[in-house]
Amino acid sequence: MGSNYMTDPIVFLIDTLFSLYILAVALRFLLQWTQADFYNPVSQFLVKITHPPLRILRRFIPAIGRIDSSSLLLALLLQIVANFSILAIKGLSVSFVALTLLSFTDLLKMLIDIFVYAIFAGAILSWFAPGSYGSASSILYSLTDPLLNVCRKVLPDLGGIDLSPLVALVLLQLAKMMLLPPLHQLVSLLG
Repeated sequence: MGSNYMTDPIVFLIDTLFSLYILAVALRFLLQWTQADFYNPVSQFLVKITHPPLRILRRFIPAIGRIDSSSLLLALLLQIVANFSILAIKGLSVSFVALTLLSFTDLLKMLIDIFVYAIFAGAILSWFAPGSYGSASSILYSLTDPLLNVCRKVLPDLGGIDLSPLVALVLLQLAKMMLLPPLHQLVSLLG
């Protein structure tokens, strides 16, 4: 048994627990930004589990229009703590600027991935249960409709076939390919 015997499970636990809570904060931010139904059970769950730290942050950090800046800051701070903890357990150290940029990059990737998975889930749901309404499907459509509506405006009418999810997925993948590698390269230079 090497030195990774205990560090790998600890890193896994830290990464999983922080990632789940950061996901909850990011979803709360996105659902608030897209003006999803506040009384939806999924929204209420996210509000209840993220409210304690956000209540404190909102005293000092105001919202900027429809952008809940305290949620974004909380997600970034949590990502910084998670990355710092994981790097410390692995015996690595980076500058604070590199750590912050790495955390911002991880958070940006998570936000893009949320949209990708939500579009996939909405498309699959529309194939198997078209027109169905439930708390999860309502949240999916609230989250993805603003992006898909922009794509629908650009696409010509194709006789009832909606290719907007495909276009949105291509655009999101392009965003990941164009935004994340330069940020990772900058982290390498700073770290």
